[in-house]
Amino acid sequence: MLVKSFAAVILKSRSVNLLRKPTAAMSTVPLSLDILSKFRNDFYSDPKNELAQNVCTRFDPFEVAISRKKTETTLHVYNIKIQDVSQVRSNVRRSARRKRSRSARRRRSRSARRKRSRSARRTKRVKETEAKAIDSEAKPVTNQENSGRCWLFAALNVMRLPFMKKYGIEEFEFSQSYLFFWDKIERAHYWLNNIVATARQGEQLEGRLVNFLLKDPINDGGQWDMIVNLVNKYGVIPKKCFAESFSSRRSLHMNALIKTKLREYAKELRDKVAANATDEDIQCTIQQQMAVIYNIVATCLGTPPEKFNYEYYNKEKAYNSFGMLTPQEFYEKHVRPLFDVNNKVCLVSDPRQSNPFGQLYTLHCLGNVVGGRQTAYNNQPIETLMTAVKDSIAGGEAVWFGCEVSKRFERKNGFEDLDAQDYRLVFNTEVQIGMNKADRLMYGDSWMTHAMVFTAVGTDEKGNPLKFRVENSYSDKEYDKGYLLLTAPWFREFVFEVVVDKKYVPDEVLQVFKQEPKVLPAWDPMGTLACPFCSKE
Repeated sequence: MLVKSFAAVILKSRSVNLLRKPTAAMSTVPLSLDILSKFRNDFYSDPKNELAQNVCTRFDPFEVAISRKKTETTLHVYNIKIQDVSQVRSNVRRSARRKRSRSARRRRSRSARRKRSRSARRTKRVKETEAKAIDSEAKPVTNQENSGRCWLFAALNVMRLPFMKKYGIEEFEFSQSYLFFWDKIERAHYWLNNIVATARQGEQLEGRLVNFLLKDPINDGGQWDMIVNLVNKYGVIPKKCFAESFSSRRSLHMNALIKTKLREYAKELRDKVAANATDEDIQCTIQQQMAVIYNIVATCLGTPPEKFNYEYYNKEKAYNSFGMLTPQEFYEKHVRPLFDVNNKVCLVSDPRQSNPFGQLYTLHCLGNVVGGRQTAYNNQPIETLMTAVKDSIAGGEAVWFGCEVSKRFERKNGFEDLDAQDYRLVFNTEVQIGMNKADRLMYGDSWMTHAMVFTAVGTDEKGNPLKFRVENSYSDKEYDKGYLLLTAPWFREFVFEVVVDKKYVPDEVLQVFKQEPKVLPAWDPMGTLACPFCSKE
């Protein structure tokens, strides 16, 4: 009897808990078995659904939905490219031969001395023309491997193009690991100071902002202005002078070590703020904490050289050397005259009504260098971004950009297109583009995940962009020898930002950078570029 009574109490207690409403607004209408039975019958009423089921239970549904018709009609061919050195040299030589043929007929009656003189001048002109050519696709195709360093790879891929041309280098990479090292150090310092600032502002430990900071204290991603901070402060070096390491290629475990220490240090700093510690005491504590972080990063990535001498053979197999330089001197003397990060501007296209075009935005707590350049987004219509990209490529400069890479992506053949997959054919419903761009941002279905480089554009007869060639950083074994095709409709839906030289931006757009930026919350989807798939094992 006692057991029965006890069981009755438990049952009654469970019934009360089940009937208790989590929220007053929640519906009380359950999903009935009759409705589920109708769903099943409706599914099997169409034979196509059973065929789709047979296929999708055996293969990846993303692959099943790929449009064969679209794949067969997508060609990696473009009419506006940053000129390739070999192509330019071939054109120059053909032109020179034609000129020589015409000149020979005119010079038959002239002296041999004047012939040699003109030939010498012609050779000089050919060499000068070659010197002005810009590589369209540098070698090797880079590989970020299992890390979220796409933003650094893309930036250095753009930067290396004029450098390689200037110095006649066939294959070259700037060290991605070098900037990665300093970003880890600076990012940790920036984060610790944000912890102090939020504590002093009275932000609660359980509040959304502090919770956001603690959830992911440090990751591999970043934004353009963070690149500017690193390059201006630390310069750049060739990859051969600071090579990759296990943890630069696979950053997950190193990041885990840093994150747990940062959370530990966050508690220590918040406790000091609560105890009314002085600024001097807190900064002394941060310095001690950073010594530990530095040791972790240096142990995992190696220690960057303070000075180096880059020696190389150019395309003519001649030996060259830059002499002993610091990374800052190397950038200032040999890179900045060719590619000045301070002359590049970031244009974004955020169509949410809360963020009007023609305004400047920044994100709370997004940065990497204390006292450095603030992340700045100049919000413009997507067509403005597309025009800037086309003009930059036509002017001979590749373009760094950020997008959501995984949507409507046909990986095998390497193209991004809204028709890459026909989900409606397989599932009888639209997928990934059922909402517009603004709604996808607001409802958490879209955000910036990856940075790459535009190197070419294909246009119609009126000059309107139709497709773009994209240099990725997943090695030449992926896609079309490491390159993607990205269509204009896909650009409008999933590209969010581009970085171009100021000279390709209208004056009225540049004036926006003089505004006081509107601060977006730290968790806004227009935040850090870091592919969520790249940095996981």
